[in-house]
Amino acid sequence: MSRIIIDGLSFALPLFIMAIGGIYSERSGVTNLAIEGLQGFGAFVGALFVVLTSGTQGTDSQVIFYLAFLFAMIGGMVYSLLHALLCVKFKANQVISGVVINILAMALTAFLTKQVNKSVFNQPSDKFQLGVSARFTVPVLSDIPVVGAVFTNVYPFEVIILVVAVVAWFVLYKSRYGLHLRACGDNPHAVDAAGRNVGQIRTVAIMVSGALSGIGGMCFAYSISAQFSESIYVGYGYLAIAAMIFGNWKILPTLGACLLFGFARSAGYQIVQVLEKPSSYSDLVMILPYLLTLLLLIFFSKYNRAPKALGEIYDKGKR
Repeated sequence: MSRIIIDGLSFALPLFIMAIGGIYSERSGVTNLAIEGLQGFGAFVGALFVVLTSGTQGTDSQVIFYLAFLFAMIGGMVYSLLHALLCVKFKANQVISGVVINILAMALTAFLTKQVNKSVFNQPSDKFQLGVSARFTVPVLSDIPVVGAVFTNVYPFEVIILVVAVVAWFVLYKSRYGLHLRACGDNPHAVDAAGRNVGQIRTVAIMVSGALSGIGGMCFAYSISAQFSESIYVGYGYLAIAAMIFGNWKILPTLGACLLFGFARSAGYQIVQVLEKPSSYSDLVMILPYLLTLLLLIFFSKYNRAPKALGEIYDKGKR
């Protein structure tokens, strides 16, 4: 049971932070299917920083570790500007823009990874080796039955995610900017009539989505894969989108959906180990979150209430 909780949280929380990014974008009225590409590009920038500086500090340096997340945020934020440019400035189809950005991120990061390894390190490699992040255990609290697993073998990025999530919740629901952002997703003309710049609010929301997606991508690079490569594009961004939809574009219900996906995945791996099945069955377990997505879609999609102006191109002259 403890292992299920430990592994489930380490998978669910990166999904959660990416889903929060999606909530920011879509509550502002901009459909964001680009989370998969944003998390990958953010992870690429963070991993690139690590491998370029590891010669002087080493990959185990805590300073490098935290700076990698900062650079991943910056990378995701800068790359998200492409989605903002297409959707807000040029009023392109938001779904197509998201899909194109995902495809472009996969191709661009794979190409750049090979070129950097070849030109800088003189190695024909398509990945950046990072290693697995160190973990820590909270004394006393970790000794509590069942609940203590939450405080056992914790990745440092899990704490980062929780702190960022609290700040994101406060900004979205308790700040003036959050009020304007949510109004943009329901009635952008009212926001414009109040003297606010709808395009600016949406652009900032998309940039926040890129930054948070970059954090999520870096988490997966430092935990599941222990490296950056094309393998980071396995659908985590789409799972985050599914969690956001099942959470009705609200932060706390979205956390519940992410935890459900995370525990389903970790429980599947534990079942394989208990039954002593071959390692090939572990690959089969990877489909559990996606299968769960299909089931939830069937039974709960009719209860979803998307923002009223989601996906609509804002035309200031249209009433």
